[in-house]
Parts: sequence; C-alpha cells; structure tokens
Amino acid sequence: MIKSIRKRDGRTVKFDLKKIAVAMADDLLLSSNAATVLKKRYLRRDEQGKVAETPGEMFERVAAHVSRAESKYGGDAKIFRSRFLKMMQALEFLPNSPTLMNAGLPLGQLSACFVLPVEDSLSGIFDALKNMALIHQSGGGTGFSFSRLRPKNDVVRATGGVASGPVSFMRIFDTATDVIKQGGRRRGANMATLRVDHPDILEFIQAKEKPGFLENFNISVAATDEFMRAARQGGEIELINPRTGQVAGRINALETMSHIAKCAWQGGDPGMIFIDRINAAHPLPSTIESTNPCGEQPLLPYESCNLGSINLAKLVERGEMSWERLAELAMLAVHFLDDVIDVNRFPLKQIEEVTLQSRKIGLGVMGFAEMLILMGISYNSQEAVRLAEETMKFIAERAREQSARLGEERGSFPLFEESKLKNWSAMRNATVTTIAPTGTISIIAGTSSGIEPIFALAFVRRVLAGARLLEVSPLFECAAAARGIFTPELKAELARKGSAADIANVPQDLKDLFVTALEIPPEQHVRIQAAFQKHTDNAVSKTVNLPESATVDDVLKVYNLAYDLGCKGVTVFRYGCRCQVLYLGNGETLPGCKYCG
Repeated sequence: MIKSIRKRDGRTVKFDLKKIAVAMADDLLLSSNAATVLKKRYLRRDEQGKVAETPGEMFERVAAHVSRAESKYGGDAKIFRSRFLKMMQALEFLPNSPTLMNAGLPLGQLSACFVLPVEDSLSGIFDALKNMALIHQSGGGTGFSFSRLRPKNDVVRATGGVASGPVSFMRIFDTATDVIKQGGRRRGANMATLRVDHPDILEFIQAKEKPGFLENFNISVAATDEFMRAARQGGEIELINPRTGQVAGRINALETMSHIAKCAWQGGDPGMIFIDRINAAHPLPSTIESTNPCGEQPLLPYESCNLGSINLAKLVERGEMSWERLAELAMLAVHFLDDVIDVNRFPLKQIEEVTLQSRKIGLGVMGFAEMLILMGISYNSQEAVRLAEETMKFIAERAREQSARLGEERGSFPLFEESKLKNWSAMRNATVTTIAPTGTISIIAGTSSGIEPIFALAFVRRVLAGARLLEVSPLFECAAAARGIFTPELKAELARKGSAADIANVPQDLKDLFVTALEIPPEQHVRIQAAFQKHTDNAVSKTVNLPESATVDDVLKVYNLAYDLGCKGVTVFRYGCRCQVLYLGNGETLPGCKYCG
C-alpha cells in the first residue's frame, strides 16, 4: 500500500507501508512488535497454554461474536459480521483490549472501563475490593473515589477507635491488585480520586512519593471550580468531613495546587480532574465521582463502558483525509460498540443493570500524529490544532447521528427522558465519544497512540512483564530514504538520541514534520487536548510531556491553561522522573530516575 505526503514546496514523499510490515503466518501484514503483543496477550490459547489462533482468526472470532447482537433486533448478522471483520482486518478500527481478548470465549467480558463505589464502612470497603478482583480477573480496569471515607483520626463509633483514612485503605486495594492478573494476561490498573476539599487531601497528594508505593494506582485530585478560582486569587477553601458534612478545616488553594504540581513534577502523580466541569457536561442527573484508570472515561458508580478507536493514519489518501471513509467508519464503529453491550458478559449484576440504563460507549481515535505527518502538517502548528478540532467534530456528529438512528430502530437508553439529550427524538447511547490512550491496540494497528505526538523517532517500549520492544519510525525512515540521507550512521544516531533535532544533515522541514513529544511546547500539548475535548462527550487521555529540565512552575502553567481551555483533566509527565513505558533511544537507564538509578 502506497501512502504519500505532499510538502509545501510541491514535492511528494511516498511511503510503501508493505515494505515496513512483517508478514506473519496469517493473511495479515503486521509489524513484529504487533506480533509480539498479540501472541503474548490477545490470541486464544489451548488448555496447554499454547497459542491456538492467528491474528486473522482473532478478528473473525470478535466479529462473529459481536454481530450476534443483530439477531436481537431483526438485523442480518452475516452482513454485519463481514463489515465488522473488514474494518478490523484493515486495522481501520479496533475495539478495546478486553473485546479482542474475550469475545467468543467463555469469559466473555468485553468492557475496559469500570467505576466502583467505596462506601464509608468496613463491609462497603471490602465489597469494593471483592468486586475489583472480579473485574481485574475479567480484563477490566477500575476507578474509585475514596472521598466518601471518613478522614484519618476521625471517630469510629462501632469500635470506639479512630479511622485510618482513605490512603491506608488504598494500600489494601493496591496489594490485592498486585496478585491478580487480568484474565491471566495483564496486571490490573486502578484510578483513585479524592476531592480537593477532603480533610486528607494533603496526604493523598503525596501518597506516591515513596518508591514502590501504590504502584498499581494512578491517582487524581478531583478539583472543584471553587478550588480553581481560589487558587487564582490566593484564597482558601473549606475542608469537609464526609461523615458529618461539617467543616473540618481550611487550606490555602494556591499552596495546595503548588503541592500537587511539585509531586507531579517529581513522579508524575497526581493528575488533576476538574470534577465540576465533568458533571456539568454529563448528560445524566446523577453525580460522577471518578474515572477509569487513564482518566478519559468518567463513570457513575457501578457503570462500565466499552471503547474503540479509529485509525486516522489509514484514512489519508494522497496527502488528504478521506472524509467519506471516516464517516462510514464512525457510523459502523458506533453500531459495533452498541452491539458489544448486548453480547457482553458483565462481571457483576449491578454493573449490568447500571450500564444498560445509560448504554455509554466511547468512540475515539488513534494515529493522529501519523495522520498529520502523512498530510505534511507539523504537530507543533496551529494547523494541527485546527485539524484536531475539525476531525473530532466530524466524528462526533456522525457518531451521534448513528446513535440517534439506532435509538429510533432499537429504542433509546432507558434514562433518555431524564437526560440532557431530549432535544433528539431518540438516542441509543448516553455518550458516544471518548479519546483513549490506545496503548497496545495502537501497536497492533502499527500507528501512533491516541492523539499523542510521536514520542521519539527511535525508542524502547517496555511491555508485558518487562519485555522491551525497539521501535523506529517507519515514516521517518521512508522520508529520509527518499531524500537520500538514511544511512546506517543516521540510524545509529537516532537510536542514541531518539530525535532528529540535533542531527546536522537532516533538513529543517523534516525536523519540523517529525517533531517529537519532548520538543513540543507544553502549551501545544494542552491546545491539542482541548481541541479534541470540545467535541468529545467523555474526556481525553493525553499526557503533557515535559523535558527533564522543566520546573514546578511549568507544571502550574499547564494546569491553569488546561482549565482555561475547557479540558476535563490534565496529566503531566517529566521525562526521567520515574520508571516509564517509553524510553528515548536505547533506554538502558533513565538519568535521574529514582527507580532505575
């Protein structure tokens, strides 16, 4: 397959994607890294633990199982099986990992995202722990708000003792996660949130400062609008004891946000979610308290959601976006994700009941950075921001139209009459769009993850219990070869540096086009995220990558800009501050990393 980009000077650089793929013993062409991930994590195994299907057969299994939902509504399962299979085999759309892993198999749990309530009682806490274990075993990730738990040293009348506080109970969830493998294929993942007005907020903010502590958790502060205003004005906010509803103290908002920024600068946690903004945009009257592990899917207690992503890089033809094909994929993907709900085997009856009330789905994208490259547009440009908004607006409109069409045919989600969507005559799904990180499914698709920029032109990805995958940008290799500059010496230098920015013989226009994550100003990261958020029902998973030299003040600027531009949350990561999934160059050791030395 030939792809090309048209440069502003009129030149065209062609990419032969087949030459950069590795043929497997299968009818598909996949990269060697995709083959590794599929064999270790996704492909069906027999009773002896041996791989028992090819990637093509995996897609056939998924398409056959999901299309069974058509019979429930008088549709033609055979036709949709073929259509679902075609878009997955072409790597134009892939569902979230549990669907690929479990569809058509005895486990049958197909959703990636769950939120569980944690009630302020010993039985409530351990009910949540048990439910988490069942979800992790089935392949899902869990989010929790610990904001309902009484603060440390508060009274426990049943025993006459004092409470140990939310952070102490988070340790129990973390330890349990450590010993449970999701479906035997991947470690569990959790999100812990705590409201910024909880009395234990300062302990929570610094909870992950100790190396190895709460390693199975991402943590996020649920920041209120009141807190963000007070931080700008140098004011205070009240701390509220959730057991009594009474004021338990006050904190300076700016000092608290600076403390959040310092901890994030040191180790990547906590993130920030703007909880009032999330609830203001939520189409249902109930209150959201937490999100899934990567923050892009706010959910009600006991609610789940299944996600899927369109590979934008596959839709560029001769340097232009194929809007017609994008429209077709968006509508078919919504149909697919709605079908997933009906064939899903939920891990808990409560989750099934709550999920079916709203029927939330989350269609997103991957390959955005590669799409820009194929169109000759730098990620670090205003044109990239404009195209981000245009693309997501187009997807969101097609997705909502398809959900409305399904609502007319199959019936609206049960809470439709209570929702903010009553301006439509019918609606199948309360939400339809989410931007997920697409970590492993983007490896399978052979493209850049989510809406992230290219991390580096050569880097090591750490996956699957310590396995290390060396990745070199095939698009850069082809573009450099077309200029006659791709030599063994250049390849070796890329492997050392990860970027072409300081390599003398690489033309400036290629450096601009293949700009990497750490070369992009933090403000541009945020502007791209905000552009996608404008037309996304749920939230956007996006990391604001900071160089090792970034300061705490740089982190604070990111928080304020993200809030000002309408983001629902923000995560920063300063390179080398702790162990990470992606390393520049060979990535043997991260300089300054307290985990790697």
